[in-house]
Amino acid sequence: MASGGARHGLAPLPAESQVEDPTLERSFRGHKDAVTSVCFNHNMKQLVSGSLDNCVMVWNFKPQLRAFRFAGHKAGVYSVAFSPVHALIASGSKDRTVRLWQPTVEGKSTVLKAHTGTVRCVAFSTDGRMLATCADDKTVKVWSVATQKFAFTLSGHQNWVRCCHISPDGRLAVSGGDDRTVRIWDLNSKRVVRVFEDQGGLINTVAFHPDGTCIASGSTDTSLKLWDLRSNVLLQHYRAHTGPVTHLSFHPTGSFLLSSSLDTTLKVWDLREGQLLYTLHGHEGATNGTAFSPAGDYFASCGADEQVMVWKTNFDRYLEDYTAAGIQKVPRGSEPLISDSAGSVAPTAPAPVAGAGGLAPSRVAPFPSPAHIRAQPPAAIAATEGSVPVATQPSGVRRVAGGAGRTVPATAPSPPPPQAAAAAAAAAAAALEEYEVEVPPPLNLADLPESLAATLQHMVGQLDVLTQTIALLDERLTRNEDYAQRLDDKLSTLLQQQQPQQPGSNNPQVVMHQQQPLYGGGRFVVAKLGTGAVGHDTDCNESAGVMYDTVEQYSDQL
Repeated sequence: MASGGARHGLAPLPAESQVEDPTLERSFRGHKDAVTSVCFNHNMKQLVSGSLDNCVMVWNFKPQLRAFRFAGHKAGVYSVAFSPVHALIASGSKDRTVRLWQPTVEGKSTVLKAHTGTVRCVAFSTDGRMLATCADDKTVKVWSVATQKFAFTLSGHQNWVRCCHISPDGRLAVSGGDDRTVRIWDLNSKRVVRVFEDQGGLINTVAFHPDGTCIASGSTDTSLKLWDLRSNVLLQHYRAHTGPVTHLSFHPTGSFLLSSSLDTTLKVWDLREGQLLYTLHGHEGATNGTAFSPAGDYFASCGADEQVMVWKTNFDRYLEDYTAAGIQKVPRGSEPLISDSAGSVAPTAPAPVAGAGGLAPSRVAPFPSPAHIRAQPPAAIAATEGSVPVATQPSGVRRVAGGAGRTVPATAPSPPPPQAAAAAAAAAAAALEEYEVEVPPPLNLADLPESLAATLQHMVGQLDVLTQTIALLDERLTRNEDYAQRLDDKLSTLLQQQQPQQPGSNNPQVVMHQQQPLYGGGRFVVAKLGTGAVGHDTDCNESAGVMYDTVEQYSDQL
């Protein structure tokens, strides 16, 4: 536990409310490819995850229940969400469909089809009545959960839409994508009411603050940004990671932000202090998703190592004495929510769970004004991280506080007492070995020679330019494909409208004789067949009509 000190003129926190370090509680294994998304059930009895192995898995915390594997998507699953009200799971996939699952052993699902591109994100409204989805077709679509029918489309993005979220009051929605914009939508008028431009990178993740007054976004330029919806100003800007930010989640109180990144780390940000609080090393590869439990006492993460990890928050306990608006504790039974036994959990052996009691989030105070918000400079963060050795434990936790950091290893859950059975001790020891995998820390340029650091920085800059160039080329290719599709439809309609002419008729009939594939760069002949040419369209040549080198020439002629 870190020692408590004065916080900007405030008295030291009481000993019983000191900030405690997060601890790793469980590690779920069962997916056969990278896990892309994770979410808690509102009753805290289940955890759902989606993966590139085309499956959705539901992990039951009760030891008597096996994990459920839902197979139905025909391609990788990019996003999952649990309804805050109903027993319903939503998933979005590369197969362009959205599925609504019942979290039972039968795994019944309803398929929702409206998108024409990969579905990147799904998000329920707080009341569970609406479902928002976004996809590579550049749209955000809203569905009625009660009828499980499509409601309306929000159009305005100029490129792929990668993330979306609905405000706590259900009046607004936010989305971000490859056009480098964050758009705020009015769900009543179905129009954009605000646009925040991010010139730094593509937007990978967005979320509303629990009180609805601001939004957070994470992008490929490794940064996190918080925007105030009332004053339209940038509240906070963090150079958060050394790789693209993949996901972010607000703590239910709104005082903390959890982010994941391709740099393999999870980071916890103290939004009231405006600084990094913890860096967690637990996954062996990129971290793809994060989620806080409804009460904020647990959070989950997932990554490219095919694992889902559940952590106990701990650091939010001091909020009762430090903030006016915190979390209301509801008495819980003596049995913990998640078992203290160590070890990874196979798909058939989820962790146990206690009753429905837990921490219930209360109404939070408005977000601090910009005058009280400050972002830690990138140099300060680099200096702080460079001065702290990285723990060798795979789930090492690094805490940064007061400008001086210290390493706090997140050890595996405590082993059983000495009087426990030998079998239980052996099982705990075997499970503990699952965590003893050394994860290399992200590269710190401060420890390298200046020439090498400058070279690496230049390479990173060139890669960023290359990434932006590829994004622009992809956007142009998408536009060309759309144009070609529209033109193809027009030509098909035109040919269908030309009725076969009777022999002796003087009205010419337009026939296209394609010499090579239409979009393969070949030439084609548009022949005007009169009375002497009817019935000879298969033998038409350049002398029988007009020769065009491209479809565009024929389109311009029309």
